[in-house]
This record gives sequence, structure tokens and C-alpha cells, in this order.
Amino acid sequence: MTSPYIPGPQGWQPAQPPVGAWPGQNAPEGSPWQQQAWPAAQGQQQPAAPHQPAAQQQPAVQQWQPAQQWPQPAEQQWHQPAGAWQDAAPQGSWQAAPEHAGFGGAPSGPGEIVPVDEFADDFSSVLENSSVHRSTIGCIVPAYNEAESIADVIRSLLEQSRVPDVIHIVVNNTSDDTVKIASEFSGPHEVETELGLQFTEVFVHDIGKNPDKKVGALNYGYALVEGYDYLLGVDGDTTADRRAVEYLENEAVADSRIGGISAIYTIDDRPIKGFIAKWLIAGQRTQFAAFNMQNLLRGRNMAVLGGQFSIFSTTALRDIMKENHQNSPWVKDSEVEDSLLSLQIKSAGYLTKISPFARADVGGMTTLKGYDAQQVKWTYGAIELMWPGQRGDTKGQPFHPNLRLRWFEQFSMLTNFFVRVAFITLLIASLSINAFVFSPWWLLPPLVAAGLNFRMARSMQKANGRDIAFAVLLFPAEIFMWIRISHFIRSWTRFLSKKKVDNWALQARAEKGGVSFGHWTPFIIFGIVAIAIAVIWNLLDPVTQSAILWVGWPIVGVVTVLQTLTMAIKLFQRHQGFKV
Repeated sequence: MTSPYIPGPQGWQPAQPPVGAWPGQNAPEGSPWQQQAWPAAQGQQQPAAPHQPAAQQQPAVQQWQPAQQWPQPAEQQWHQPAGAWQDAAPQGSWQAAPEHAGFGGAPSGPGEIVPVDEFADDFSSVLENSSVHRSTIGCIVPAYNEAESIADVIRSLLEQSRVPDVIHIVVNNTSDDTVKIASEFSGPHEVETELGLQFTEVFVHDIGKNPDKKVGALNYGYALVEGYDYLLGVDGDTTADRRAVEYLENEAVADSRIGGISAIYTIDDRPIKGFIAKWLIAGQRTQFAAFNMQNLLRGRNMAVLGGQFSIFSTTALRDIMKENHQNSPWVKDSEVEDSLLSLQIKSAGYLTKISPFARADVGGMTTLKGYDAQQVKWTYGAIELMWPGQRGDTKGQPFHPNLRLRWFEQFSMLTNFFVRVAFITLLIASLSINAFVFSPWWLLPPLVAAGLNFRMARSMQKANGRDIAFAVLLFPAEIFMWIRISHFIRSWTRFLSKKKVDNWALQARAEKGGVSFGHWTPFIIFGIVAIAIAVIWNLLDPVTQSAILWVGWPIVGVVTVLQTLTMAIKLFQRHQGFKV
């Protein structure tokens, strides 16, 4: 580092001449600038610049050439007291004491100064020891019977490149060893990462029986971290890649408009055992991949800031609390508390985003009962948010921008249900009167569907052979679609019946393995309806039967063509380099 001032006969003087000086002026005696002009002392008039032809005139700053060697000032000039050079320094120069002005006292005596390069190492060490964190993050982990996963979740947080400043494990309504296992990590932790030495502390809170379940645990945790810049919500069965928090924080800090940002979710299928469980997880991985990709391609606007692994601006949370007259960010009115919070954040003028880099593995459902209960709860809550008017304390917002994707999902499920049921019904009816005629064009829709599933599997960052087989074999994906159709039917039936049901309790019971046959209800009803249709069909005369087929097949054909075109558009849509 070179100082902008050098010692001179009048004290400290600029190392570069002032702009506007002309060559040819005599430098003062002892000046480091040889054969060059130097500004006159204060109160003296500078000589006029000599005349030069216009073609030879150049900017003064380019004509000044410093001496090749430093001047050797007299001993008394070098050792003059600090005040002698401080007063003579030009405005804006090193006016402070030498040790604060880029120069320090030399060991040979008072007033001795040495170039600032001598202290470069000390300055670098200050930068190295300074905190790289631009914000504070308080992490909340609501945990309900998470004994199998809570240790991995805490380790995942402590191994992050950007460790949260505090981690609160909020255990509620639990009946297993979650508290005991989590308590093994309680206390302060010192973590060394590529971002430097970091400190955090883990607290474990057992709040006992909590009627508000996960919502109550989240609000309890919010009260503990509301003074932080960001709240990181992590489910008790979610582990993240080690740079996930770093990615989320960097993007949130870079754009103050972001009210919340979510990681990309998938399910780690390596520990899964059993044929049915592996098949269900493969389907859920595909389902997550499709949902994530749709959000990424829509300007990275996240329809739902899932509580699995998302970071929220506490400023945004305070704003939505004030705007909605709430005492806490999450409310118990909705079956999907994270979806409702996302709508409120968006309505308050903030952005809800999905990170293209941060990734997290969430817990998947390995039984039909558990998967059914989870999906019915999610779909029921989404319908409640979409439905116009007031349902209980939750007001429907059918035109909310974050619900467009939800509407598309519901319409897509309705189309899938209609096409499959209508095709099977017309096929059986045609075969019964020998009116069936096969067309190769009927193979196109399933082939396009298989191609779309294959491309979605290839878009997964951690795709494996099971994901590829699930897509290209067609039958696994087709059976999984029928399972999803059953969730769609049960959700709408339960919603339209206006029967008040605690879907949280039903999901908890299903995950525990309680006896339940509710997930088979749509198939039982479908079987009964199929038998009734067959009986009525046989009672019709041939003319009526032919008329029904003549009208039915074109309708199914048109809907199938439109559905196939929609799938083809998705199949050839650019993914813009995103990986899910």
C-alpha cells in the first residue's frame, strides 16, 4: 500500500500534484518533485502557466512525472513533532495521529513513522476474524414423535456451512424419546466451517400437551426468535445439504422484497425398505419434482413456503401479523398453515421464492394409510383456501396468485379422473356389443405420459434407477395416479359434505399404524358404481347403447387430445438448467 502523502519541507504533501498545474514551474527547494511545478504556499499567487500551442497541450495529470527516487529529507525534518506535519497537511489528508492515519510510530523514537505496509498483516487478520454473517438466524424445529429422525436433523443443522445463530427444538404432544435424544445436543456449540468460526446454541423445549399441535409449536418458537432477522423453520424429519442455510440467507439478504424462501424438497429413498414403501416413495419423489419444477419455471415464485425447510423474514412476519390482526404468524384455522402463511406474505407485498440451490430431504410416507391421510389433509386445506366465500374463520381467495398452481392441479386431477373412468366405461360397453375398433392413436397419450415422467425423473439431481423405472414402465405411475385420484375424490367429498373433521388427528393416527380402511373407500365406491352401470347398460336397448357410444367416444377423444397436447407442451418445455 502506497501513502497518498509524502514528507516534504512544509510537512506532509500530496504524492501527486494538484490537477490543473502546468509543467515548467520550478518546484520548491527539497521537493520530491524534480523540475516540476508545485502549488504555491498558502497566501502566495501561483505563476501563470506558459503559453503553449493548443495542439501540444495535454491534461496536467498526464504531464506530471514523479521523481524516480524518494527524497532524503533532513534529519530534523523527518523527526519533527506530529503537530508540525498535522497542521501542514492538506484538507482531507492524514490528520489523525500517526498510528491512526496509516502510519505508526517507528521504534527509533517518538514521532517516528513508517509506511503503512508494515501493518498489512495486522489489517488482514482483522478482516479474517470479522464475522461474515450479514444477518441473524433463529431456527425452530417443531417435533412430534420424531425420535427416529431428530438426531439427524440437529446434526444436519450443526454441520451447515452457515450455522443458525440459535436452534430451538420445540417438542409437543410427544410420547416417544424425542426430548431425551434431542437433549443430548443441548448447549453451546463451536463450529469451524469455510465461512469461519461460528457459534450456536441448541435449546430443547418440551411444551407438553399442545392443542394447537404443530401451529402451537411454531408460534412458541417464533416468540423465542422474533428479535432475529430471519426465522428458519425445519420439520423434525428434514435434513438439508450442508450449504442450504447459506444459500437461503444469501438470497434473502440480497433482496429485501423476499418475505420467505424455500428449499427444493425431495425424499431420500436409500433407507426405505419394502416393495410397497419403495414404490410409494418413488411416486412421491416424482410428485415433489413436478411441483418444484413448476414453481421454478414460474419465475421461482413458490406457491407454498413449506415448513419442511424455509427461511422467513421476521419483518415480513410482523407485517402480516399486523395486517391480519394476529398475535402470531401461524393460525390454527387452516389445515395447511404453511399455505395460508404464504398467501398472507404474498398479499402483504413480499415475494415468496424457491431457491434453485438449497436442497433438503423430507420425510416420506411409506404406507398407503399414511400417504392417504397426508394428501387428503393437504388437498382439503388447499380447497378451503381456494373456495370463494367464508368457511369458518378462513376466507377463500380463489384469485390469489399463489393459488393458480393449486387450481391447475385440481383441474388436472379432474381431467385425469374423467378420462380414465370414461375410457374404461366406454371400452367395456363397446366390447359388450362387439362395437370396439382399435386405433393405434390410442397409444399416443400413454407414450407421451411416459415420456413426460421420464423427463421429470431425469430432471432430479439425485435420480436413480428406481425413478427411471417408475417413469418408463408406465404401470407404476398409472397405479400411483389412481391412488392420487382417490385422494382427490375423498378431499372434495369431505369438503362439500361440510363435515368438520380433524385431519391433523387422522394423519397422526394413520402414521401410528392404526386400523383404518378409509383410503380404500373411493375404490369400493367405484366398484359399486361400476356394477350399477353394468346392470343399467344391460337393460338398455341396442339403439340407445349405440347412441351413447356415438356421443361418448368423441367427447372422451376431444378431452384426451387436449390433455395430450398439454403433456406434450410440458415434455418439450425448456427447464432453463434447473435441477430438482
